Amino acid sequence: MEGEGIIHRQVEANGIQIHLAEKGEGPPVLLLHGFPELWYSWRHQILGLAARGFRALAPDLRGYGDSSAPPNAASYSVLHIVGDLVALLDALALPQVFLVGHDWGAIIAWYMCLFRPDRVKALVNLSVAFSPFLPRNPKGKLVDHFRSLYGDDYYICKFQEPGVIEATFAHIGTGNVMRGLFSFTGSNPLNEQEDASLPPSWLSEEDISYYISKFEKSGFTGPVNYYRCLDLNWELGAPWYSAQIKVPAKFIIGDKDLTYHYPGIQDYLHKGGFKQDVPLLEEVVVMEGVAHFINQEKPHEVTEHIYNFFNKFSLDASKL
Repeated sequence: MEGEGIIHRQVEANGIQIHLAEKGEGPPVLLLHGFPELWYSWRHQILGLAARGFRALAPDLRGYGDSSAPPNAASYSVLHIVGDLVALLDALALPQVFLVGHDWGAIIAWYMCLFRPDRVKALVNLSVAFSPFLPRNPKGKLVDHFRSLYGDDYYICKFQEPGVIEATFAHIGTGNVMRGLFSFTGSNPLNEQEDASLPPSWLSEEDISYYISKFEKSGFTGPVNYYRCLDLNWELGAPWYSAQIKVPAKFIIGDKDLTYHYPGIQDYLHKGGFKQDVPLLEEVVVMEGVAHFINQEKPHEVTEHIYNFFNKFSLDASKL
């Protein structure tokens, strides 16, 4: 991405250093990446949104890339991550932003809309819908839920014990881990690690080399700690149980994404449950033939979806 005019800087916020990539002038759009990703996952959207008159802001989330990585797993709760983002907006003197999230970034974006809807003008979320990951069911914690569905070998379950998956990834090698995770199409990405020799067609060798360089430097403990906080998030989210998302929203998912095949999810998305929880939801887009890493696999289409939705609010956007 050299020569593309993307500006990089470190911002002190919420007691940590946050690496921020940005480009453009105009209404701000905050882009939140998922696992195992970086600001770089939004490289196409940064350029596309900046060219369309928006200011694109893509941080490395806590624990990733060139941002701080506190050692304690409990420091990766959604309260910490949303706190980082609110403090980042304060440091940038931005009272409100358009918000986009993918994967874990989508989870954080839903929580940000729950905790601080005053800071979000409108939301486009990718791949992970509202209900399945938030504390909607008071009877059971999330890790137990996934274990009951998929067994102890499911990746979320295997991520729970500190140090174990890190050792596995070290044995496999960062390059194979990254290629495998970006290439997976089944329900358990850990089953597809050792066979990965080439990145998917939508990632160049330059792209995969960038990811590998950053994860070799910062490691996987910070990113995996998000999963280790799933049950803690379930507890901390109790005050917001049954609360609705009161932010204008659009949701985009690929029909080959494993998250589109969770039990009950398609009924939830298409038969009224999602709209009940997110009453200002304007559209659910299912992209055909697209898997999980949707913003990189179909970058121009996703950028257009984001732009078209946020542009509807452009008359008010000058106030952001």
